[in-house]
Amino acid sequence: MIPAYAYQIHLPEGMETGMKYPTLFTLHGKGSNEGNMAGLTKPLEDRFITIHIRGDLLLGAGYQYYELKSLGNPLRESFDRAVQQLEAFIAYASEKYPVDTESRYLLGFSQGAILSLTLAHTLGNALRGIVALNGYIPQFVKTEYAVQSMWNVLVFVSHGVYDSVFPIRIGHETAEYMGSVTSKLTFKTYLADHGVTEENMTDYVSWLQQDAALKNDKGAMG
Repeated sequence: MIPAYAYQIHLPEGMETGMKYPTLFTLHGKGSNEGNMAGLTKPLEDRFITIHIRGDLLLGAGYQYYELKSLGNPLRESFDRAVQQLEAFIAYASEKYPVDTESRYLLGFSQGAILSLTLAHTLGNALRGIVALNGYIPQFVKTEYAVQSMWNVLVFVSHGVYDSVFPIRIGHETAEYMGSVTSKLTFKTYLADHGVTEENMTDYVSWLQQDAALKNDKGAMG
């Protein structure tokens, strides 16, 4: 299979043959690229396989995964296509690399956060958890998509108090909704615009590291 997306991958040093590793897939924002996401996961590279997926649609000097009718209003056909292609890509990478399919996480910013939240709905418990930075969930995903149970999916939602793209109200609405569909929600706000602060990064890195360690300890006991 030829994947629909170009991507950048980092494998932990000293990987052992036959071992499976927790894997973090990242999704960038509109007009950005996979290289910008690599800097957000550097502290995780010793434990996680990190796979940074580049959108396949050109936008200025960067890329996007889907097109918009207007801000916050995805072009439905383009959005649906992106979701389907990302599901296929995750399956492809999970076969090609030593991915622990019980420890697959998504981390997305802005457009990437929107897709991460959507994929939590469509893949459900096939994901271990997601980190959604400054995003939201399109209404049609909640009402028209074939939603899987995500009650046990870990969800970290964060938002900038001064976000000038998606106002903080959207962050609170997203967190309130996600709290109704998962039992494992973490929601944090930061004194920031539409971006990722050092404090934000420290928090989600710690959150991911703690969960991966916890799952590994349970696996060793079992």
